Amino acid sequence: MTPLEAAAVVAAGFAAGGVNVLVGSGSLITFPTLLAVGFPAVEANVANNIGLVPGSASGVYGFRRELHGQGARARRLAAASAAGGLTGAILLLTLPSAVFDAVVPALILVAVALMAVQPKVALWLASRRRADAPDVTLAPLAIVFLGGIYGGYFGAAQGVILLAVLGAFIPDDLRRTNALKNVLAGTVNGVAAVLFVLVADVRWEAVGLVAVGALAGGVVGARIGRRIPAQVLRMLVVVLGTAVAISLIVS
Repeated sequence: MTPLEAAAVVAAGFAAGGVNVLVGSGSLITFPTLLAVGFPAVEANVANNIGLVPGSASGVYGFRRELHGQGARARRLAAASAAGGLTGAILLLTLPSAVFDAVVPALILVAVALMAVQPKVALWLASRRRADAPDVTLAPLAIVFLGGIYGGYFGAAQGVILLAVLGAFIPDDLRRTNALKNVLAGTVNGVAAVLFVLVADVRWEAVGLVAVGALAGGVVGARIGRRIPAQVLRMLVVVLGTAVAISLIVS
């Protein structure tokens, strides 16, 4: 890898770290960059996953105030995310990528549509929610588990899917929901990364470059994200999620 290519990977990691904290879909920046500098697809996917973990950690730390009071909720959902992430990572190492090619764009578009109408859906669900209902019901647990499978397998727009689901099923401020989303996405990436380190062929030079950029990008993204109004954040999710789905359909 030339110095220019290395700089491009670091820059892609920085952008992806910030985008992941704000919305999600940072993998669509780093993964193609790693392919462009010559890494095979599976090795690029593995390096991308491991390298983005520090960015997730810095984003979670940056949103620590928004996570206050969400400990029990985060632990329950993170357990489902971890199980899904491990399953998805195993699938990445055993199944051809074509298995998910037709499903992923549709899944993202459904999440985008849900995000667009999230306030109305959340109000509708809240009106039918029993006063004694648990904070986290079976529906978000199941969907977070399935989202973890997707995140462990590839993960582009994982944040879009998680934010849409959490915003609809868990009544809270969208910035607090975004902070929770970062915990779950980071859990998925972390669990998958552990498996990859143990059993996969890891290109550590790529991991290091992505990690350096993602760590800084996560810090910057968290500072920006806590200042963005909820409606603007929702619009960003819808626009970026739609762009991701279209790019996957035409690629």
